Order: sequence, then structure tokens, then C-alpha cells
Amino acid sequence: MSVTVRYIVQDVDEAIAFYCERLGFAEVMHPAPTFAILSRGDLRFLLSAPSTQGGGGQALPDGTVPQPGGWNRISLQVEDLEATVATLREAGATFRNDVVKGVGGNQIIVEDPSGNPLELFEPTIEEARERP
Repeated sequence: MSVTVRYIVQDVDEAIAFYCERLGFAEVMHPAPTFAILSRGDLRFLLSAPSTQGGGGQALPDGTVPQPGGWNRISLQVEDLEATVATLREAGATFRNDVVKGVGGNQIIVEDPSGNPLELFEPTIEEARERP
């Protein structure tokens, strides 16, 4: 069973590069400049740019245009949080906080190039680890 999440981004090509080159996603399809599907394990990740072409980036009936950002986020498990953070900082990534030590693991929030938050999570107890 897979889970599908859609993020609104300003630039789909820039987002593809960030997610694939820095966070281990694979590009599944990129049929238009305003849309792509990526995958990582059981996660199908849809990227949509604001657009008048329809789809997830289209304005709502009241005229509200989808925008990136907010605090809802996906959480990606990483094996070495310190190394991942160092690599992302070196690449110029923006972080919303410093590493937080929690009861099940350590985490930090990084922004994609459009300002969408992603939680990077390194479990410190087995119960918090993703199951295959």
C-alpha cells in the first residue's frame, strides 16, 4: 500500500532536483512544466506549481491560489541526521530550527526550494523506526 502526498511548489524542476538529488526520491513522471510525480519507498509524491492549466495547482472557485509553505509536512526517516543536515547545509538548504531531541528520535525541519517544510527524522528507539 502506498501513500500519496501533494506539495505545491513554485518551480517543479527545482523541486525535482532538490528531492531527487538531496533526499533520495526517484522521478516517476514529469509530463508538464507544472506537474511531476516522484517516489520514495511507498510514498508517491506529487509536485504541482500554481497554474491555470488545471490539476492540483489550479485556483479554487473562490479565487484562492495554492501556495507552498505552512507547517503540515511529511516526515522522512534518515539513518544519520547529522550527516544529512551537514550535506543539506553545504548545498544551501534552509532550516526552520536546529535538531530537536525527542522521545523516539531526533528531528529537524528543512525547507524545499519553495518553502515547504520537511521533517528529517532519525529514530533512536526501535519502536519509532519505519517498518518495511
